[in-house]
Amino acid sequence: MFFTIPTLMTWTRIVAIPLIVGVFYLPLEPVTRNLIATVMFVVFALTDWLDGYLARKLNQISSFGAFLDPVADKFLVCASLLVLVHLQRADVFVGLIIIGREIAISALREWMAQIGASRSVAVHMLGKVKTTVQMVAIPFLLFDGSLFGLIDTHLWGTGLIWIAAVLTVWSMVYYLQKALPEIRARVK
Repeated sequence: MFFTIPTLMTWTRIVAIPLIVGVFYLPLEPVTRNLIATVMFVVFALTDWLDGYLARKLNQISSFGAFLDPVADKFLVCASLLVLVHLQRADVFVGLIIIGREIAISALREWMAQIGASRSVAVHMLGKVKTTVQMVAIPFLLFDGSLFGLIDTHLWGTGLIWIAAVLTVWSMVYYLQKALPEIRARVK
């Protein structure tokens, strides 16, 4: 199941990372770079929904795809956050909170899987809301301009990325609370 249509779409998110980062090194007008990076991020982020839909529709769900999908999402979000921090469009603390949480929860999930308690840290709606807010905030910050002459994407993106950071901490606390009984049972 390494090369099914859904898995190939997941791989495109990983391949997209150097392309999105590379756009900011091209000798283009800043507005053009911002637009290209934003469109690329949105297109590749939409493959997250589409690959899951196709995997279910085509009956091509696999354990490899289940592993690769969240890894691709985390790579795409973390790389984009690092670009935004570098461009001074996102605060370094936001980057540290979001990236740190991703590392901590990934490690927690791996540990829970090793001890047979992965259900205690299964994906929760709070994590999905956090991801959705991030996926809206990041393209706003990549665009960094006025959308349709009405929406200040930097202002909205900044507000949303801070909301995402709060949701990130909240979801991390939630997952840690769910895992705590299992952790206590195994700590001697």
